[in-house]
Amino acid sequence: MARRRGARRTHLLRVLKAPKAKQRPPANHWGNDAEVQRGPKKELTQEKRVESKSELARSLGVSRSSLYYTPRKEAKDWSLKAKVEEVLREHPSYGSRRLALHLNLNRKGVQRVMQRFGIKPYRRHGRKWLVTKRVSVIYANLLMTTVPVYPNHIWAADFTELKHQDKKVYVATVEDLYTRKIVGIAVALRKGAPLTLQALHGALLHQAHPEIFHSDNGKEYAAKVFIGTLEKFTIKISRSRPGCPWENGYQESFYDKFKVDLGDPSRFKSLGELVAEVYRTIWVYNNTRIHSALKMPPVEFEKAHKNQLSTLPLSV
Repeated sequence: MARRRGARRTHLLRVLKAPKAKQRPPANHWGNDAEVQRGPKKELTQEKRVESKSELARSLGVSRSSLYYTPRKEAKDWSLKAKVEEVLREHPSYGSRRLALHLNLNRKGVQRVMQRFGIKPYRRHGRKWLVTKRVSVIYANLLMTTVPVYPNHIWAADFTELKHQDKKVYVATVEDLYTRKIVGIAVALRKGAPLTLQALHGALLHQAHPEIFHSDNGKEYAAKVFIGTLEKFTIKISRSRPGCPWENGYQESFYDKFKVDLGDPSRFKSLGELVAEVYRTIWVYNNTRIHSALKMPPVEFEKAHKNQLSTLPLSV
């Protein structure tokens, strides 16, 4: 027993007197090795940041739109939107139930996309058919294949009618399809090219020129002076197919909500009060009213997009 105890003591003394081995930090330990690894990342953050997406696209030799990331869900919804519009061209009275059966898809998904893009089937509402001239297709609907991926990429335009006492008041707007912001507006007692042209000029004055301008085939947008303005700024023209109002569902959806927020136009004593309320309602829509698709007002969404771009490093 004594020999065993002595041996144990001797072994213990050897262990205590032995020099301590340096412990190596684990692979994920924040030691000197990690500081060496962090060096390049720190240098990257100090590089020059992008001030203009156009300059970056020019330096890389690519189109500006290719620099923007389009979420998969966004692209998927846009593809389904195009399919729905193709079916409605042949069957304009189809609702979400028949569209889902025709496309062999779930009805809830079709309903969600129709609600998001303001697509509604055609309804007569008891009105008589009007004999009108057939409109020839000159400009294709570019929105069937192009998704808005940055502010001022695609604009859509339309106008609506308000009844004020015994007069008709027309409101024309231009909407940015990416931010859903109303960028141009005009109010007049007569409809025609001067009304829509004023809304377009207001948008061009305060915003960057779009790549695509979308509208229906109304004579207000087919006027030579209107077409000439778009061609002057090299803006591509996109048109809804004749008899397919749902292909401009963005503006249709906007006007549905706009008229609800505006209320009864006849409650205003003067035309000036009505015009002031129209501009105030659109200001509220842009700045404070939460958009269901954006989860925030359009102006806040536009600011968030700019802030996100300002944090992107320049990579070559």
